[in-house]
Parts: sequence; C-alpha cells; structure tokens
Amino acid sequence: MKKAVLGRGLDALLGEVGEAYENESSTQNSVIEIPLESIEPNPYQPRKQFEEESLKELAASIKKDGLIQPIIVVEDEIDGYTLVAGERRYRASKLAKMESIKAIVLDISKEQMQQYALIENIQREDLNPIELAKSYEALIKLHGVTHEELASIIHKSRAHITNTLRLLNLSEKTQEALISKKISAGHAKMLVGLQAKDQEMMVNSIIGQKLSVRELEQIVKGLKQPAIKDEPLKKEGKSDEKKTRELYLMDLYQKLKTLGIKSVISSDKITLEFSDQDQIDSFIQKLEH
Repeated sequence: MKKAVLGRGLDALLGEVGEAYENESSTQNSVIEIPLESIEPNPYQPRKQFEEESLKELAASIKKDGLIQPIIVVEDEIDGYTLVAGERRYRASKLAKMESIKAIVLDISKEQMQQYALIENIQREDLNPIELAKSYEALIKLHGVTHEELASIIHKSRAHITNTLRLLNLSEKTQEALISKKISAGHAKMLVGLQAKDQEMMVNSIIGQKLSVRELEQIVKGLKQPAIKDEPLKKEGKSDEKKTRELYLMDLYQKLKTLGIKSVISSDKITLEFSDQDQIDSFIQKLEH
C-alpha cells in the first residue's frame, strides 16, 4: 500500500512543473526577472552532457526572440537562487550573454528539487540512454516504486524501464561508447550480460567493422553459447556432408585452442580474440607458412 501512495505522489509531481508554467501569471507563481549571476545550477541535476551545437542554436533563438518559457528556481539561504528546472535555457542564456532571465520562484524542499530535475530530464527526447537510466534509477529509489509502477506513471512500457536500467550494468568503457554515440542503444542492449573484456572487444568490433545490431546479436549468441564444444557429436540423422563440416569446424576449434586463441565458431562466422599484437603477428606467420 505504501508504494502505491508514493507512486501517486510521483504522478502528482509530474503535473506540478506544467502547473507552475500554466499559473505563471498568478500571484503565487508570478514571473520575475532574475540576474543570471545570482543563479546557481541545480546540484541534483543528473544530466552531465549538453550538446554544444544545440545550446548555440537555443542561445541564438533567445537572443533574437527572447525566452519564451521561464525557468523555475528556488530561493537559497544567501539572497540568491538555485535552479530547479530549465538547465538548457539557463546555459543558453548565459551563452547568449544575457544579463537576466525570466523565472518562476517556488517554495520547495531539496528532495523536491531533485525530483523536478529528474522529471524534467525523463521528458526530454535528447537525453542519452545512460542519463535516462540513471534518472529512472533515482526516481525508483526516491519513491520506492517498482519498474511496473514507474512505467505506468511516466506512460512507458515496463520492458522499456527494465531494459533501460540494465544499461547501468555495462562496463564504464562501454557506457562511455554509448554516451559518445560510438555505439547505439540497440548495440548496448546486446552487450548486457557479457564480461567487461568481452564487451570492450565487441565495442571495438562494432566501431571498426561497422557491425549492425543483427550482426552483433549473432556474435554475442556465440560468446554466450559457443556453437562448437569439446564433446563428441551425438546427434543422429545428419547428412555426411554436414557431419564432415562439423568435424572440420571442431578440429579447427581445437587447433585454435591449442594456440591459445579464443574463438567462437558459428554456421557462417568465425570470431577470434587475441591477447596482444604479438599473438596476432604469430598467428599471421603461421598462416603464411
């Protein structure tokens, strides 16, 4: 029962930012001009990266037409303000060298400040998958809701919430590749569950060989469940040609294993993993002779 109450509280919070903007002309939430230098960024802002080109475009728009939607702030203890929502508008206004900015002042707690920042972020389309996952994780911890309850509140599927959160299990290097758009979210989801070294090997392959998500899926299946195992063939009813081919592949697998080379052999692809450049050079020399 407790979780349901928390869930309804979060659902209500989702509407509060919109209500603040709708009521901006009222006495309680009147829009005022605040000097930019008196505003501090929200310390609870989960978003760390803002695209420079996008900020420049917004800055140019603000300089030409002014700020259409005010930011939301809270008064701090030393006659200044702390940003609650509208970080992009705040940054773009500074970039445009504006002296002041339109703002709505609210009286809210530190916990609500964090909630506002998270809510604003999950509603953005340009949030990177890792930032989105961290925002979901923070909301779940703050309100004690389940994946299904959060999905219902923010109008997403439970699978979307769960799959997005699973991205936080990726290694730091793999997450960095996703954030910098070297790999897609589809690629990243395929790598969840692999060991860090295997993830990073696959990231290099995605970038170097321009692997599609479908191609990566086939390779990852091989890594998780190698097609060729160290056991005799037991299945009956196979054609002589197929048996010969499987025996050849098994022999190849064993030879590579003897050389200390890890391999994944599927029906149409062989993936080799080398420990260093010397092992690659040694392998190439053996092929040439």
